[in-house]
Amino acid sequence: MDYRKSLEQAVIYIEANLREDIRVEEVAKAAGYSYYHLNRQFYSLLGETIGSYIKKRRLADGAKRLLYTDERIIDIAIDSGFESSEAFSRAFKAVYRVSPQLYRINRLDAYVGAKERLDQGLLQHLIANVTVHPKIVTMPEIKVAGIRGETTLSDIKLRDLWKNANSMRRHIPNLVKGGRGFGICEACNENTLYTMNDFVLFTEVAGFEVDSFEDLPSQFVKKVLPAGKCAVFTHRGSLRMLPQTFEYIWGTWFLETEEELDFREDFELYDNRFLGYDHPDSEVDLYIPIR
Repeated sequence: MDYRKSLEQAVIYIEANLREDIRVEEVAKAAGYSYYHLNRQFYSLLGETIGSYIKKRRLADGAKRLLYTDERIIDIAIDSGFESSEAFSRAFKAVYRVSPQLYRINRLDAYVGAKERLDQGLLQHLIANVTVHPKIVTMPEIKVAGIRGETTLSDIKLRDLWKNANSMRRHIPNLVKGGRGFGICEACNENTLYTMNDFVLFTEVAGFEVDSFEDLPSQFVKKVLPAGKCAVFTHRGSLRMLPQTFEYIWGTWFLETEEELDFREDFELYDNRFLGYDHPDSEVDLYIPIR
């Protein structure tokens, strides 16, 4: 059964009443299903419950108003469905790790917690192109040789970086048979998940698995991905939508999961399922290190 239309109706109702006293039963009625049935499908297909989506969207809406208006925090709190500014502050700090007051002072539109509205395109993407419930795997140590480039979350330059990496691949010795590629995100030391936003510059290494770094020419970067547990998401389709997939990971899954993040670098894995940057049937695995 295709639940897309019902989920769309549920989201439309939520967004139209985001600053009202929304009852989840009313959302289900607007979508034409019982609360139990709709909530189960919401979680299965979108990775969170209806109540969780409402709360995160209200907090994200409140965060925007803190940054881009001069409204009082108490007014934002009441509009967001909280009984007091104290209750709003506790919920806000649990997601953004700072108080609403400090968030406004910092003027930083943080990536984590930036819960965007589920419009039709994003809804379709999550249902058809992302595994919203990741696999938990234990990976061995992996050696990667490649090149480094700079990018931002809003301007991912993976196509050019990989074009250059592929053109230089023949000069890399000791390549592992099978040709797996790795895109390794190197977040800036002065930034954390809570200070990263769409415009923070960071580096990414595009490279290939090797048996050793012996005789590696100096123009290549050496990277070692340590052994350990990872949560693995699969992104399907064009890499143009990769930012939306990461938006789900850090704006939904990260705030819901009981897994504890590890301080290893996250990365993309490209194998024989990757058919090209814009190929609709391409698949790329995204590895998020956990303890």
